[in-house]
Amino acid sequence: SLSVLQALEDGLKRADADPSVKAVMICGENGKFSAGADIRGFSSPKKHGTALGPIISLIERSEKPVVAAIEGVALGGGLEVALGCHYRIAHVKARMGLPEVTIGLLPGAEGTQRLPRLIGVPAALDVITTGRHIPATEALKLGLVDEVVEENTIEAAIRLANKV
Repeated sequence: SLSVLQALEDGLKRADADPSVKAVMICGENGKFSAGADIRGFSSPKKHGTALGPIISLIERSEKPVVAAIEGVALGGGLEVALGCHYRIAHVKARMGLPEVTIGLLPGAEGTQRLPRLIGVPAALDVITTGRHIPATEALKLGLVDEVVEENTIEAAIRLANKV
C-alpha cells in the first residue's frame, strides 16, 4: 500500500540521517514479511505517491547495513524489497518467489535484475519464469538468503546487523 511504501521511505531516510543508527532491519507484521502488491490496485486510477522501485534503490544505496527479517512469505514486491537489502535472514518456514508471472505480469521493481546478480542467471530464470515459491532451505542453498533460522527472525536479524 502507499502508506507502507511511504513509511519505508521515511524510516530509511531518518535512519540514514541519524548518526546513532548503525543498521536497519526491515520486517513484516503478523508472521509475514510481505505478500507483495494487491493486484486489484493495478486497475485503479494511478495515485500519486511513492513507487516501489525507487524505495528499493534507496534501501540498496544505504550506507548502513539493511537486513531483511523474512517470516512467512516474501512474494512479488515483497521479495524485491528483500533483494534490495544487503542481508537476508529467513525463518525455516518462510517461502519466497515472484508469483506474478503466473498471471502474465513481470516483476516491476528490478527483481529481474537483482535476482540474477544474487543467485546467478540459470537459477534466477527458473524463479522468474515459473513463479514457484522457494522454501527457505532452498533459498539458502541458492544464495538468496544469508541465514535460515528456526528462532525469532527479528532477533537473528538484529544479531547479524550488530555483527556486520
